[in-house]
Amino acid sequence: MKAFIIVGAINAFIAVALGAFGAHGLKDKLDAYYLDIWKTGVTYQMFHAIGILIIGLLIGKVAAASPQFTWAGWLMLAGIIFFSGSLYVLSLTKIGILGAITPIGGVFFLAAWILIVVGAVKHL
Repeated sequence: MKAFIIVGAINAFIAVALGAFGAHGLKDKLDAYYLDIWKTGVTYQMFHAIGILIIGLLIGKVAAASPQFTWAGWLMLAGIIFFSGSLYVLSLTKIGILGAITPIGGVFFLAAWILIVVGAVKHL
């Protein structure tokens, strides 16, 4: 599906930009602990941006769009927003309670990967 290829590419772009910003713009502003949290957000965003790209390609491969693949793509996007987004905000604000949002994104990521397995078994 074209939308997932676009969303995946945009998120990969953002991950590269935020990674560079963290490495250059935040290196003197954040201590090592919060900079490491920032890097974790970037890493997970990039991995799941690639996952969204793969989902777009998988949907293009199957004749009828698999609902499992479609749900997986949206869950990965939600995971990026909740997981990586909460880590970015936590790093910048140092408001520890924001860390409670991060696992929600992690659950979205896990559910997305399981749906890819189910979709592959059913449709590939």
